[in-house]
Amino acid sequence: MANLMVFDPMREIAALRSTVDQLFDDLFTRQVDWLRGTEWIAVDMYQTDNEVVVKATMPGVKPEDIHVTVNNNVLTIAGEVKQEEEVKNAVYHLRERRYGQYSRSLTLPVPVEVDKAKAEYENGVLTLTLPKAEAVRPKTITVKAK
Repeated sequence: MANLMVFDPMREIAALRSTVDQLFDDLFTRQVDWLRGTEWIAVDMYQTDNEVVVKATMPGVKPEDIHVTVNNNVLTIAGEVKQEEEVKNAVYHLRERRYGQYSRSLTLPVPVEVDKAKAEYENGVLTLTLPKAEAVRPKTITVKAK
């Protein structure tokens, strides 16, 4: 014997609405991700006993086009990829490589000594080594026997 289901028009409308909502979510999310490519820097940040280390992926950026600042415990990394000259009399099939300025600001977990910071750039990765301020570094107290 077959199972019969009662037709519920409201369930059908809710399912259609859910599908349309998902379509619009996917459309706008993909667009935001595409736009983010020109303004987002992927970052890893960790700290040791004596320093905060930040690694930022910045492919295609020349070291002289990278700017790093620390202001009120906020680290800002900015870069610029310059547009290459367009090839004349060519028909482009794809143009996905981005160019322009972009930046990323992060709140540092502890105060740092900016004057002693080091910045190195290799293979598209910027590595910042920021020594912690003396006041927040761990201290060792020696215990003496009486």
